[in-house]
Amino acid sequence: MNVDGIVRDETNVAGKAEEKEYSYEEEEEERMVEELGMYRGKVRLVNTEDPAEETMLLWGIQQPTFSKPNAFARQTSLQLPIDACGRSLSILQSPSNLGTPGVTGSVMWDSGVVLGKFLEHAVEAGRIHLQGKKVVELGSGCGLVGCIAALLGAQVILTDLPDRLRLLKKNVEANLYGDVRGSATVTELTWGDELDHGIKDPLPDYVLGSDVIYSEGAVMDLLATLLDLSGTQTTVILAGELRNDAILEYFLQAAAEDFTIGRVDQSQWHPDCCSPRVVIYVLVKT
Repeated sequence: MNVDGIVRDETNVAGKAEEKEYSYEEEEEERMVEELGMYRGKVRLVNTEDPAEETMLLWGIQQPTFSKPNAFARQTSLQLPIDACGRSLSILQSPSNLGTPGVTGSVMWDSGVVLGKFLEHAVEAGRIHLQGKKVVELGSGCGLVGCIAALLGAQVILTDLPDRLRLLKKNVEANLYGDVRGSATVTELTWGDELDHGIKDPLPDYVLGSDVIYSEGAVMDLLATLLDLSGTQTTVILAGELRNDAILEYFLQAAAEDFTIGRVDQSQWHPDCCSPRVVIYVLVKT
């Protein structure tokens, strides 16, 4: 009997708690799939009926606000050295433009470094095959991700807004020299606009993007472009920094109308480039 005079069956309470915990673990296991699209690795399917659950899990488990930002990026530097694919890459940056409203692609962000090294690690592990594949990168910024994809054998089209292309072209020319397994071209692309023939014909095998989910106002244009670029054999891989749960939730809810979405566990990332502030999603058109 408890102090309130009510007799409770404590074993029954404990049993229900264990049952609840077991049900949760069972549900988590059911959401894990061995592959999604052309990504041959485990992903956790996002509960698209309740995207708030995903953001609560991320902020609760990874606790991004308690970790240091820019663990891999150096945004005050004019150059960011990155070792990838057996090369020492040097990514040119323009920190002076970072203060311009709407301009974020003039410097590297952690999500770009994480995604680039993730691709390198995934190719080495056989989870992704980029040799000879057509890849379109959205919001390429400084171009690290696209350059790494080209070094891994992909035929890459790096895209961004017209005023971002000068720095992007410089980095492609500076880092893709000599014996490169793939190729890289740079072209302008504004999300939501009609795509040029060369970008979508044929449709790409992969669409890549880092830190492209940053504004609620840009979500629908981004999704329109992702839809235009996606066929039955297209796999979208997006990496983003966990800054605003409302924007991410809005994106997941809108994307769920046309895509199956899976989150890649950090155990499958490059071991030297993991961050609780970053998330990687795989999307496949339904």
